[in-house]
Amino acid sequence: MLLEPIDLIVFFGYCFLIIGMGIFVSREKEGHVKNSSDYFLASKALPWWAVGASLIASNISAEQFIGMSGSGFALGLAISTYEWMAAATLLVVAIFFLPVYIKKGIYTMPGFLLDRYDTRVRTTMAVFWLLLYVFVNLTSVLYLGALSLNTILNVPMTYGIIGLALFAMIYSIYGGLKAVAWTDVIQVVFLIAGGLATTYIALQMVGGGDAWEGLGVLRKEVPGHFSMILSKGEMMIPDGKGGERDAYLDLPGLSVLIGGMWITNLSYWGFNQYITQRALAAKSLDEAQKGMIFAGFLKLLMPLIVVVPGIAALVIVNNGIDGAFIESMKDPVTGIIKSDRAYPTLLQILPVGLKGLAFAALTAAIVSSLASMANSTSTIFTMDIYSKYFGKESSEANHVRVGRITAIVAFVIAAIVAPALGQLDQAFQFIQEYTGFISPGVFAIFFFGVFWKKTTSNAALVGAGLSIPLSVVLKLVFPALPFIDRMGVVFLILAALMIAISLVEGKGKDYPNSIDVNAELFRTSTGFKIGAILISGIIAALYTIFW
Repeated sequence: MLLEPIDLIVFFGYCFLIIGMGIFVSREKEGHVKNSSDYFLASKALPWWAVGASLIASNISAEQFIGMSGSGFALGLAISTYEWMAAATLLVVAIFFLPVYIKKGIYTMPGFLLDRYDTRVRTTMAVFWLLLYVFVNLTSVLYLGALSLNTILNVPMTYGIIGLALFAMIYSIYGGLKAVAWTDVIQVVFLIAGGLATTYIALQMVGGGDAWEGLGVLRKEVPGHFSMILSKGEMMIPDGKGGERDAYLDLPGLSVLIGGMWITNLSYWGFNQYITQRALAAKSLDEAQKGMIFAGFLKLLMPLIVVVPGIAALVIVNNGIDGAFIESMKDPVTGIIKSDRAYPTLLQILPVGLKGLAFAALTAAIVSSLASMANSTSTIFTMDIYSKYFGKESSEANHVRVGRITAIVAFVIAAIVAPALGQLDQAFQFIQEYTGFISPGVFAIFFFGVFWKKTTSNAALVGAGLSIPLSVVLKLVFPALPFIDRMGVVFLILAALMIAISLVEGKGKDYPNSIDVNAELFRTSTGFKIGAILISGIIAALYTIFW
């Protein structure tokens, strides 16, 4: 046991606070029965700061704290492009897509596809998303969370997976999105405070007691780890099996700025149920857009919390600063240093008190994402599968009941599959690559669905159906093609097919279900414009400094 009594007090205090908060906000007024809007959209009553906090708490999880720190250990600051480009993507989504969603009054992303296309497109994408959330997202977060418990407290992986699943279920399944979103506000405070504490101590360790000096040591000792745009052959990284591979395969040069990175970011932030659901639950469009701006500023801060500690861990290992630290970085079975053990190992060097806070931050990131993913899985299944095919006459109360059962089943399946991820070196890259099998199709059908009135349902169905097969074929035929570039190629192929099918089938006419978009729809408040300018300027400055 590596946590002292005071650390355990801090950690369990956090646990009781979250569970208590979740139960408290889940209460209903006497005589009111929880309905679909209450359970799946938090009664559409979230203010901007709750929207922004919940967006970040849902997004930042073990895949960032552990996975991205592991990628920071292996790749360096270049992995931060996912965070900084995400801030820019949030602006695009807030301006061009969110107004359309809120105008339509939808519950789910498949629901939007039904409104724009037809039942076939909605059902196809609903099934794809359910499989992705359960077998990739929930599974990977459970595995990485259990890995942290194993490294820090020596908790067996199986018990860690079960414990985290139960923790997330206790407060989220009864209360739905309302419980998830409001507890996320508290989770973000722990996440940022604990994360910054870990970064500070790690920098102090490499800087001989001076954190600012430690940052300079990082730039001096591993200058290559501060390059944002990687060239082919510039950096070789561990493959998790004792060998090496080219980092360019993960982050292929300028593609991270002008290529496939936009596809994965827009698919995640613009068309991803467990992200957009927070914005759909806002009091108004203006509150939702302000929430996006708030989340954008927090995303700019994230590399300091989740990437820099990984780079510091690399310097500690390279310089042999701490023998016990190096041993903890090794896989207990193979003896190979594993990148994803960087953050859990760093937590062990924190002083008493701060260790409990940092562990609470990591747990907050894990359980908030688990709760969000499970809630969105239940939303899609209930609203787009169950209510359509099994419960057409089902009551509101039964919808809530089905949603709760679905979340439980999703947790059970993910817990069974999670241990299979143990052979990975960088789980973060696993998540990005396999999510990228579906991202090009998702991006194509939403982009053309909103901005091209001639897009037909059959064209969208082709785009949805071919995304995974095309990605698999390109991966097998061109294994040296970076997955970010592969997403770009698949999108271009799908776009060409969808345009051709729509023009032939529709004979040049607008599709009956097309969306009428105009400049008035995309108007934003002055506060939003100021925030957008600030975020854009900061991103430009960061890439100028670390090019």
